[in-house]
Amino acid sequence: MQNKVLILDFGSQYTQLIARRVRELNIFSEIKPYNKLPEDLSGYKAVILSGSPFSVRAEDAPHPDLSQIKGKKPLLAVCYGAQYLAHFGGGEVAPSNTREYGRANLSEIVDESSFLTGISKGSQVWMSHSDTIKKLPENAIRLASTADVENAAFRVADEDTYAIQFHPEVYHTSDGKQLLENFLVTIAGVPQNWTPDSFVESTVAGLKETLGDDRVILGLSGGVDSSVAAVLLHKAIGKNLHCIFVNNGLLRKNEYDSVLAQYEGMGLNVKGVDASARFLDNLAGESDPEAKRKTIGRVFIEVFDDESQQVKDAKWLAQGTIYPDVIESVSATGGPSATIKSHHNVGGLPDYMKLKVVEPLKMLFKDEVRRVGKSLGIASSILGRHPFPGPGLAIRILGDITPEKVTILQEVDAIFIDGLKEWKLYDKVWQAGAMLLPVNSVGVMGDERTYEKCVALRAVESTDGMTADWVNLPYEFLQKTSNEIINRVPGVNRVVYDISSKPPATIEWE
Repeated sequence: MQNKVLILDFGSQYTQLIARRVRELNIFSEIKPYNKLPEDLSGYKAVILSGSPFSVRAEDAPHPDLSQIKGKKPLLAVCYGAQYLAHFGGGEVAPSNTREYGRANLSEIVDESSFLTGISKGSQVWMSHSDTIKKLPENAIRLASTADVENAAFRVADEDTYAIQFHPEVYHTSDGKQLLENFLVTIAGVPQNWTPDSFVESTVAGLKETLGDDRVILGLSGGVDSSVAAVLLHKAIGKNLHCIFVNNGLLRKNEYDSVLAQYEGMGLNVKGVDASARFLDNLAGESDPEAKRKTIGRVFIEVFDDESQQVKDAKWLAQGTIYPDVIESVSATGGPSATIKSHHNVGGLPDYMKLKVVEPLKMLFKDEVRRVGKSLGIASSILGRHPFPGPGLAIRILGDITPEKVTILQEVDAIFIDGLKEWKLYDKVWQAGAMLLPVNSVGVMGDERTYEKCVALRAVESTDGMTADWVNLPYEFLQKTSNEIINRVPGVNRVVYDISSKPPATIEWE
């Protein structure tokens, strides 16, 4: 792919947001770790350096070789990137008298060049750094300041190199999108031609070239990601795609049958495999969240290995992995980010399984997957479905897994989700579910004292799962739902509502 934007990741928590903001301009962006520069830079029209938790003054600070980039390609350096250019370019970076974090405003715009077109004095920006640029390199020209940061923005003379000490990618920088557009479109001349249709066209062509006449097995879940991956692959290889929907015993109530029915008429070759007993047997007695995820991942692979034997000459396993899955499991591309949790569909296959992996969506965020699905003509009932974790209810049952607990949570979840749909709230929520807590609480039913389970309801709003806020559901809805759960689900006598956001919490409880 040509006309891409390369984002070098120095470990900033905001790096993924840079990619999203660039893509909102219909420009494809790609994140690479600072220490793994692509050998071939010809396909990149511009480069962005991310922020970082490091100080450029530290001995172990990221120090990439930019000799093939700076002065040769349009370059935008953000926060750490700006300090990097200053520190190693003859300027001076020193600790700030006070930590510069949070909202600030441009108090002075010195040079109203094309970089700052449409951005006026007083525009709000977001700072997040403890060092500051005290002195610019000799060939640098100051562009803008804030009350506390003199060198908030600068450029390098005779180069398309620009640097800012604030973060244009975050919501709190009010003109951040305008600034990115000024740099990428006006200065770098990057075409704004990366759209869902163009993604479908290039991806299908790439799959045809990669897969040829090979047979591919795809695990369908009924959700957005695997459904879009299936239709993309079907467009590329047709009857050579063999879809398998596995019942791991941890699906929502009646989901196995409803998902299989959902794919009727889509032209996909789908086989249902009920492996619920196998999964539950392997999970028996296991309560550690990571161990549960890995057990499900292992059994998932074993089931697919068994099924792959039924598909003659199958060579590939396709997965609906998306960008946040990859980011949260290791890092975006092997860079310095921390592992939050493992995902059952991320990582290599065991040696005994002779299938290669193909992941057509692994560079897309969830909202982008939905837009691609719409471009492919997939039904809104599938595209609008809430995300559901790969390990299913196993990570919503805190503690060990038993068939009885699964049944309880399936009933609770069904009441909650059906209620959201009945109250016309489902489409206003990004993801919702119930958690079965590993505690019993005292209650009273009739004249008898009870000592039964507590469940937590969770509903969040988000665009990609990287961040999320809890949804302020109507009290009347929560009251009715709580009453229904306690009255209709044996074993539950208490319902609570989770009002934590991500971060610091995660969407799931495990």
